[in-house]
Amino acid sequence: MKYPKDSVGEVQTRFFEFCDAANPMRLQCGTELEHFTLAYEVYGKMNAAKSNVILLFHAMTGSQHAAGHNPDVPGLNGRWTEEMHEGWWDGFIGPGKALDTKKYCIICANYLGGCYGSTGPATINPATGKPWGPAFPVLRVSDIVDSQIRLLDHLGVYQLHAAIGSSLGGFLSLSLATRYPDRARIVIPIGSGAKTTILQRILNFEQITAIEADPNFRAGDHYEGARPDTGLALARRIAHKTFISLEALIQRARDEVVSDAPPFGWYAMNSPVESYMLHQGVKFVTRFDANSYLRILDAWQWFDLLAESGAETYTELFSRCQGQEYLVFSIDSDAAFPPSEQSKLVKALKAAHVPVIWITVHSDKGHDSFLIEPHLFAPYVSQALHQHEPGKKATAPEKKARSTR
Repeated sequence: MKYPKDSVGEVQTRFFEFCDAANPMRLQCGTELEHFTLAYEVYGKMNAAKSNVILLFHAMTGSQHAAGHNPDVPGLNGRWTEEMHEGWWDGFIGPGKALDTKKYCIICANYLGGCYGSTGPATINPATGKPWGPAFPVLRVSDIVDSQIRLLDHLGVYQLHAAIGSSLGGFLSLSLATRYPDRARIVIPIGSGAKTTILQRILNFEQITAIEADPNFRAGDHYEGARPDTGLALARRIAHKTFISLEALIQRARDEVVSDAPPFGWYAMNSPVESYMLHQGVKFVTRFDANSYLRILDAWQWFDLLAESGAETYTELFSRCQGQEYLVFSIDSDAAFPPSEQSKLVKALKAAHVPVIWITVHSDKGHDSFLIEPHLFAPYVSQALHQHEPGKKATAPEKKARSTR
């Protein structure tokens, strides 16, 4: 297959196996993991000093596949659908693009607890020979970050040129930056914030209860029977309405009507918007695991940057980051992470005297703008990354993290 000159072409997922009984990874809940797998992809090449690496955090239901074409990831039981084959940030990553693979090495890993090759509820628990299911440990955002720090250690990368995260991934970029302040020079949270908002908490709770109310959920122990597709599809529809603006939703519904058949019994859909939203849920359940969805939502609900970083105030927290530079993006039509959340983050950074640039993208596409409109973000990302050439090789840090544990 022939690819455009600015494409990274066909790529494959790699797998990092952490195995250390003497020094297991301790989770915030107290559980220790002696072994876990992270699925990740790499675009571009590391320089000799390993100082040109950018760590990219995906959004909640994203994957390690950020760029290029990846037709298959083994062992996913059909979850690697055609929708997953093209990289979710392909417009940003490649030769000459904002994340220029001629200059940088970009790494993106599937979350610990995810369902695209990293250890999670749908993977096999070696103690039982069956999927972890509800026995998979409770996770916090800091745990997901810590697992990726283990990956960076394995690769010999001790200071990132940049840490970039969009949506929920922005939480992870901030967790890394504040808990490992010497390990990132540039931090770019996009359409994100410093804490879980009240509206997010309510919407997340609705999604949790939608899944758990499905009779097929069976308290998460459903891998040998019918899946809780109805509950997971409803959860996706609850979330999806915050991803795009109402104007964009109307346009998409007009272009993507799937069916006008009554799916619920007596109620017959009478609007393309209903058909569109139904389709969003139906197609989602083929590519995602319900227990992974719940574990990641739980980490979102409990996200507390101060507590996980061991700081009393945001000024104290970000005072650790004075050697970093921040580029913070808002999207003016974003209902999931409204600009008021980035305003609070920028105010906290300025109070701690951390260099920060704040860009507001004007878009009618809502939260999803960061996925589908690279031209609105790329010039600023490119400038921030190019402003500082990758530095000299960093050595392994003596202190692994600033943490309450």
